[in-house]
Amino acid sequence: MKRKDLSRLLDENGVFSAIAIDQRGALKKLLKEYASENNITSFKSLVSEILTPYGSSILLDPEYGLEAAQKKDDKAGLILSYEQTGYEKGKPGRLPKLIENQSVQRLKERGADAIKILIYYDPNEPKEINDTKKAFVERVGTECEAEELPFLLEILTYDKDIKDEKSPEFAKLRPNKVICAMSLFSESRYKVDVLKVETPVNMNYVEGLGDKETVYSQKEASQYFKEQDNSTNLPYIFLSGGITADLFNKSLKFARDSGSRFNGVLCGRATWKGATESLITNGWDASKKWLIEEGLQNLKALNEVNQINATPIK
Repeated sequence: MKRKDLSRLLDENGVFSAIAIDQRGALKKLLKEYASENNITSFKSLVSEILTPYGSSILLDPEYGLEAAQKKDDKAGLILSYEQTGYEKGKPGRLPKLIENQSVQRLKERGADAIKILIYYDPNEPKEINDTKKAFVERVGTECEAEELPFLLEILTYDKDIKDEKSPEFAKLRPNKVICAMSLFSESRYKVDVLKVETPVNMNYVEGLGDKETVYSQKEASQYFKEQDNSTNLPYIFLSGGITADLFNKSLKFARDSGSRFNGVLCGRATWKGATESLITNGWDASKKWLIEEGLQNLKALNEVNQINATPIK
């Protein structure tokens, strides 16, 4: 499979330093009583305008993010989400669905430089559930190939028998699930260009790094990062997964020291979450002020760590 041109998504050094604000359900929860359609759209626009001069690209959604796409810095690439947010809680399998009034062709017409979908994946789900997800990814990959747009696949792992993915019980299972999923979707039939993935371990549970009970020694965690790197021949980037900006920065250094050749980051809440709290407490001016002061500081600190530790895409 011929690799598509990723240059619009990368910085001048060939590294992903991208901002994610395609959150919909999660953003509604953060904004609480402020979560009207207008406020969600305006918040995304504010983040885009203030942060994209310092990011290589921005991930948005076509439901609330098209106005924000117009506000981004000209040099920043545009990645658009193609999946509906969340999944149906009452049905087994966390099955994905596409946004019904969109196609890759339509998203390209909206200015997309790349397409992203998110799937929840548990290698231990029944075959019929995982076959449905595999076919879903194949369809989107074929659409992206037809439109010659890069295809980013975001994978979030889970376990059908454990409700809390932040628990120590799940932390023990996470490395094998992440590595297995990455290996699977690196196969050429899926036509994925970039994997957007979790670190193989929950860094909160790494001895001496996190603030929770120890699930992995640093030696064990380091080995999992090596195994993750060996599981794919595709470029891959890390998502922040809701951990603090400081711990995410430590994660990137730990990854590199462990032999990880990750190609950058696509980071969301760790960069801008505080601006939602400022909006609720003190209004739009306070939210903008937080982004200019704290948000940009978070992003610049992340960029610095990212540049030192990420492997450029040649």
